Amino acid sequence: MTRRAPLLILFSIAPLLAVGCTRSWLRPDLDTSALEEATREDSNLISRYTHPYGLNYVQVQSVALVTGLDGTGGDPPPTPQRAALLDEMKRHDVHHPNELLAKDSTALAVVTGYLRPGAQRGDNFDVEVRVPSRSDATSLRDGWLMPARLSEHAVLGQQVRTGHVLAEAEGAVLVDPSADEDEALATRGRVLSGGLVRKDRPLGLIISGQSKSVRLAKEIAAAVNERFSTKVDGRRTGVATPKTDEFVELRIDPRYKDNISRFTKVVRNIAIRESAGERQARLGRLALQLMDPLTAATAAVRLEAIGGEQAVEALKRGAKQSDAEVRFYAAEALAYLDETAAVEPLTEAARDEPAFRVNALAALSAMNDYVAYEALRSLLDVRSAETRYGAFRALWSMTPDDALVAGERLGGKFSYHLLDLGSTPMIHVTQSFRPEIVVFGGDQRFQLPMVLDAGKNILVNGMTGSQITVSRFSAGQPTQKRVVSTSVDAVIRAIVELGGTYPDVVQALQQAKQDGALLTSLRVDALPEAGRTYASRSADAREDAPLDPEDAGATPYRVATPLPDLFSRKGG
Repeated sequence: MTRRAPLLILFSIAPLLAVGCTRSWLRPDLDTSALEEATREDSNLISRYTHPYGLNYVQVQSVALVTGLDGTGGDPPPTPQRAALLDEMKRHDVHHPNELLAKDSTALAVVTGYLRPGAQRGDNFDVEVRVPSRSDATSLRDGWLMPARLSEHAVLGQQVRTGHVLAEAEGAVLVDPSADEDEALATRGRVLSGGLVRKDRPLGLIISGQSKSVRLAKEIAAAVNERFSTKVDGRRTGVATPKTDEFVELRIDPRYKDNISRFTKVVRNIAIRESAGERQARLGRLALQLMDPLTAATAAVRLEAIGGEQAVEALKRGAKQSDAEVRFYAAEALAYLDETAAVEPLTEAARDEPAFRVNALAALSAMNDYVAYEALRSLLDVRSAETRYGAFRALWSMTPDDALVAGERLGGKFSYHLLDLGSTPMIHVTQSFRPEIVVFGGDQRFQLPMVLDAGKNILVNGMTGSQITVSRFSAGQPTQKRVVSTSVDAVIRAIVELGGTYPDVVQALQQAKQDGALLTSLRVDALPEAGRTYASRSADAREDAPLDPEDAGATPYRVATPLPDLFSRKGG
């Protein structure tokens, strides 16, 4: 035993030593006994009695008809999917459905969407569209998804069962621009924001096992409502409602609309049956715990759950610390408490530390603070493409009606934003969340000569001179034309005026970039990602060196707080 004891001690502390010099086990300025007291688990938190309900994404599906294809469709084989589509077409009184399916301008497609946690009736979400195997259809480019009703599907007794209709979908199909090089991609696409939620998704807390009781449900709701309230029909009311002895329903506090997982985490860290003296003692423990990176994330969330002046003061001290993790977690909690002290450290984190970028931008967007607005605005000019676009989306989430980010609904088909900021030019298009084009930098121009396709009916011709002719060709109808300058903005508007859709504009921009007619950086879904470091950066991100500096010195932090929904690629 004497000879083995040192080895046992070494193995017991090895995980702590492995954290590295930036995450040392104990800080030299902390008292060991006090830290041991600080790290003990609080026994009266809501998390002791509950687990969250409704935080998963719900998959909904359907089969539907895609029309408007340029000879790339095909008659689907006799499968259960075909039978289901025929039933749906008959329901809508479609005449001669089999003849319609046989046309090469139509294709049967499987439609899939994901309803985000807390989704409410009327919310939009992306849907994925794909041609099933054994189909003769070769491409969905230029297609239009006809109305589809989406529901949950489950396999019961070796049969597929369909649940209630939870959503609907329709719209223009966007095929990946690289589909020309990969035929498999041509039979898949997305309809951005094409899904419409038809039924609210409940969110709440389930009281576990033997703890469930009407009394406890009421105590939990009362504790939550003391901390959080919102307006319903113009009246201020608590966010928690005890429904049964085992379920407490939660409304989402508007500040957490883009970070629902954090909201439920904060709620579950609220204490019940806590006296003023007990809370005071807990505040002291949490303030100490906040100062060490190993315990800072949990302490920050628990201080956020308490709220109030003392919690804010403790978090402000944390936001001034030299340790990057302590500073970040404290500032993140301060942001959701709408404290200006959060802005400077979060802006620094968004700009300089890829691992913190997603959470930092989402936290800034949750604030109702002019300083936070100005900080996000300043990030629109940085070199990193994902930071620039991330800041734009954060601003849009914070103040969607602000003149800087409101943009316009171009042709009623997609969101279009022209930001004349004098920064390095960049064009950003999306393949998730919503159809949107953001042009960073005014007066961007195409280089002639060039000839571009914008869908199957629109041709962009700029072979000679300093003007570009945008033409629409339709069978049996006269050709429509617009003659514009070489301005990117002018060409985009001309395409839309002639009936072009969002996928048509994206196709033209992508082709211009490939042909060398667009010298500006063109980025697709340059979204901030969790844990982004130099080693994990994609080849696409690295090739655009002027906009994306290689974060070779970035520390691979593992962020311990929930990932926000603001930059989700599921487009919920």
